[in-house]
Amino acid sequence: MEIIKNLHSYMAYIVLAVLIFAFINALMGLLSKREFTMHKDLRISLFALILSHIQLLIGLILYFVSANGLNALQTSGMGGLNSAARLLAVEHPFVNILALVLITMGWSKHKKKEASNAKFKTITIFYGLGLLLILSRIPWGVWFS
Repeated sequence: MEIIKNLHSYMAYIVLAVLIFAFINALMGLLSKREFTMHKDLRISLFALILSHIQLLIGLILYFVSANGLNALQTSGMGGLNSAARLLAVEHPFVNILALVLITMGWSKHKKKEASNAKFKTITIFYGLGLLLILSRIPWGVWFS
């Protein structure tokens, strides 16, 4: 259990860094109107997608075995959770699943685009929205304690 928790915590830094890198890469490609390359741009976006999904799977495992996840909801109910517990038990998982849905939609939609500008724009919008949602529900107090 502790190993899964540590893996989820430390991998979050890597996932955030790669997602930020993928977003900035797509934004710079969009603004500079450069060609979308399979060698660089596709791989960066795909790597961010894969790492994000792995992080989600680890998080879901943690959610179902942790005292802060599903067990907290079953024990206290929604009305019995304070704001920190609600963040970990409800808001963090729900919003991050929604963020991964957006990132996955961006990946899927970019593949259907022909023009490089459209590919970069799609990735910039969907990865950016997903990144914002993830950043909004990180338990910062736990990270910096």
